[in-house]
Amino acid sequence: MNAEVPLVVSSRPDCKGVQRAIDAGLDCISICRRDFAGITEFSEAVFDALREKQIDLVTLAGYLSLLHIPDDFRHRVLNIHPALIPAFSGKGMYGHHVHDAVVARGAKVSGCTVHFADNEYDHGPIVLQSSVEIPEQATAEDVADLVFDREKAAYPEAIRRVASGQLYVDGRRTRLISPHAATAEQPTTP
Repeated sequence: MNAEVPLVVSSRPDCKGVQRAIDAGLDCISICRRDFAGITEFSEAVFDALREKQIDLVTLAGYLSLLHIPDDFRHRVLNIHPALIPAFSGKGMYGHHVHDAVVARGAKVSGCTVHFADNEYDHGPIVLQSSVEIPEQATAEDVADLVFDREKAAYPEAIRRVASGQLYVDGRRTRLISPHAATAEQPTTP
């Protein structure tokens, strides 16, 4: 993918992603939620850092803190969730909690969802979903592995769609338009 990563922001300084970013030579900062009086102040600090680096598109990956998305970043923040939203989503549904719930429910399929983040957990317009069948005797760890394989392909594809300039948001839906189609709709461009 032809992309530049000018900044990595972590909500925890001790996670694997921080070390991976540092090892890759990326500029990395930690902005911890607990250091702020509320979600508004925390979100302002995060987006001020992103504005300073002139970030076009934000990709949340393993970012477990809720952010309030300011108007100037509307439809410019992507999140990936390890289930097929609206199933197994919302506050408290992340990581192993999702996969445990999938197995406990006896779901036959799961997958991942890439969506634009808004000011609610796992709520914004969906860009892409990819499903996997769940084998009969699958454990939560098995489901996590299957879903993670899908996530590795789905997230880059969703980013490509947004970066193409051919994706636009129509209410709660996203739509891809042909680069040659005449339309009054304005695509979301990072």
